[in-house]
Amino acid sequence: MEKNIAVVGCGHWGKNLVRNFSDLGSLAAVCDPNAEVSQKYADQYLVKNYSFSEILNDLSIEGVVLAVPAPLHASMAIEVMNAGKHVYVEKPLAMNNLEAEKMIASAEENGVQLMVGHLLQYHPIFMVLRTLVESGEMGTLQYIYSNRLSFGKVRAEEDVIWSFAPHDISMILSLTGHEPEIVRTESTSILQPDIADAATLHLEFKSGLKAHISVSWLHPYKEQKLVVVGKNAMAVFDDTKPWGEKLALYRHVVRSCGSLPSLEKAEVEYIEVLESEPLRNECQHFVDVVTGDVAPLTNGKEGLGVLNVLSAASLSQSRNEAVRIENL
Repeated sequence: MEKNIAVVGCGHWGKNLVRNFSDLGSLAAVCDPNAEVSQKYADQYLVKNYSFSEILNDLSIEGVVLAVPAPLHASMAIEVMNAGKHVYVEKPLAMNNLEAEKMIASAEENGVQLMVGHLLQYHPIFMVLRTLVESGEMGTLQYIYSNRLSFGKVRAEEDVIWSFAPHDISMILSLTGHEPEIVRTESTSILQPDIADAATLHLEFKSGLKAHISVSWLHPYKEQKLVVVGKNAMAVFDDTKPWGEKLALYRHVVRSCGSLPSLEKAEVEYIEVLESEPLRNECQHFVDVVTGDVAPLTNGKEGLGVLNVLSAASLSQSRNEAVRIENL
C-alpha cells in the first residue's frame, strides 16, 4: 500500500484517524499545532512530523485528512485542494452554506475529490438498513426518528445540534433521497447560556414524510437509535446493542377494520450483518478515493445537504419558528 495520506489534527478524534490510516498502510505524515503531540504520533507510527505547509508542498502526499476545529474546515480544505490534493474533512463540512459552496467549487476547479466524514454512512448496519429501504422491502417510508443522547462531552465552540445531529441528518437524507422542505427546532440551554444542551429537530418532506431527531449531551445514559417506519415493516438500528441485535426488523401489519385500523404485532427479526468497524470502512473508502477512480459516498453535495438542514435548524432555534430550507 502506498503511503500517500496525511492527517492534520491528532487530538480527541484525529488520533483514531491516524491509527486507522496507519493500519491501512497509507499514513505518510501527521500534523498538529502541538508539536509534542504530533511528534509522539510520528514516532509511534514511524511517519513524518510535518507542518501544514510541508504537507501541501510534498508531492508524494495525495490525500489530506482534516480533523481540525470546524471554523478551519473551509479555509484549510481549499488550501489542500488548491495544492492538487484530495481532502477528507470531518463533520460538519463547513460553518455555513457559502463556505460549503466554495469548497465544492474548489474541488471541481482543481479536479480533486472532497469527502466529508459522516461516519454512520459507513456503518455496516446502516448500509444494510439503506438496502432494505431502497429495495422496497419496507414499503413506502412513513416516519423516521433518531435519538442521539449521552452524558457529555460538553463543547463551548458549538451546540449539541451541530455536534451530534449531522450524523442523524446524513442518515435520514440518505434514506429519503431528499432534503426536507421545513425544519423546526426546539432546544434548551442549561449548562451555558445560548449553547443548546438538548434539542429536537422536526423535519417535514414534500412527500408528506415527517422525521424528528433528538440530541442531548445532558442525558443520564447513552442512546443511539434510528427508527424507520415503512408501510410493510419497521426497522430499528440501535447502536448500543450487541452486534447481533443492532438491526431489528418488525413486520407489523396494519389492517382496515371498520372505523379504526387494526394493528397486528409480529415477532422481531434480527438481521444478520457482517461485522466491521465503521471508521475503518470510512478510512478505506478515502484510500480508494485517493488511489482509484472512486467518487466519495459522502461528497461535498451530500455535506451541503446536511449543512442546509443544520443551518435551518439554527435559524429556527433563534427565531423560534419553522424555517423553509428554500428561504435560507
